[in-house]
Amino acid sequence: MTEIIDLLLALSQEIKDLKARIELLRHSRAEVLKDTWIDNQNVLQTLHISKRTLQTFRDNGTLPYSKVKGKFYYKVSDVEQLLQDNYYNHNFKRDGSK
Repeated sequence: MTEIIDLLLALSQEIKDLKARIELLRHSRAEVLKDTWIDNQNVLQTLHISKRTLQTFRDNGTLPYSKVKGKFYYKVSDVEQLLQDNYYNHNFKRDGSK
């Protein structure tokens, strides 16, 4: 019986270790993706906006971009920042109270 308990404890610890490794990989992958570049089509789909709106975002500096041979690219982190900067929660008042 003691052997089974020891085995279960060892398995439990291994599962905890695996969960920690998976979480670390997820976090690492998220950080890597923030440094990646996506094209117009991906931004349009992500933000659910029109080509004209995306052009306006470029023109007025709302969304930084890079242009290579006529094709536009955007950092994932910049798209996320745009969303974060415009985040609104109607249940949260500006003075910090709910």
